[in-house]
Amino acid sequence: MNRLAVRNAWSAFMIFVAAACAGIAALLLAIIVLYVLSKGAGALRPTFFTQIPRPVGIPGGGVANAILGSVEIIALASLAAVPIGTAAGVYLALFGRGRVAASVRFLSDVLTGVPSIAIGVFAYALVVLPARQFSAVSASVALGIIMLPIIVRTTEEAVRLVPHTIREGALALGIPAWKATLLVTVPVARPGIITGVLLAIARVAGESAPLLFTAFGNPQWSVGLTHPIAALPLVIFQYAISPYKDWQQTAWGGALVLIALVFALNLAARVAFRSRLAR
Repeated sequence: MNRLAVRNAWSAFMIFVAAACAGIAALLLAIIVLYVLSKGAGALRPTFFTQIPRPVGIPGGGVANAILGSVEIIALASLAAVPIGTAAGVYLALFGRGRVAASVRFLSDVLTGVPSIAIGVFAYALVVLPARQFSAVSASVALGIIMLPIIVRTTEEAVRLVPHTIREGALALGIPAWKATLLVTVPVARPGIITGVLLAIARVAGESAPLLFTAFGNPQWSVGLTHPIAALPLVIFQYAISPYKDWQQTAWGGALVLIALVFALNLAARVAFRSRLAR
């Protein structure tokens, strides 16, 4: 067997190994989704989305307060993280030079790998202890910190993909640099920025560890942003480890809803990214 035949055989073997690994990963994901679907589909009834949890032994009820609480916390976190992360990403892509920009990129990469429970402890010390109360605000601070590095890095990459000639053409017409950035570069990079924001939301939607130190949970409807608030990941955690079968069934139903939410967000991110490529 000559050298070319050996290289072709080795290449075919490695492609087979890579395809087999991809198949195993897809199979494991499919098994998880199907298992959660089989366990949680029975809990998905209309009252599951419209009522609050009921005490043990009383059938019915739902997790409407937890779904609403998750939406409130994620929306509040997005209001803080999206403007800051987007502005930082644009700065790094267009104007970031030297040690300061390198330090921001390094810190963003480090922050991406910090365990979420550590960020929860930090938010607890920063917000909960001074206020002496768990709240939706403290939970949104923790989730916003987790979202921030994802938005920064994806925005930077999205802006970098915009051809320099587009911005240079705007500058050649006499448009100020800040106006060319806001009215020319950012709109072109908008689908990529939206993709990053959606991925960041999908990343924090299932976080439960930081919420244990900040939101704490609430079996009733939340009465304000400065009080303990229910969240879907917290309900899943608390009900899954309970000894009651109806609560465990509710936890499986909540897990199924959470997986569907993350799937929808990732699908929306892919659609936004494809629309950018189509241009």
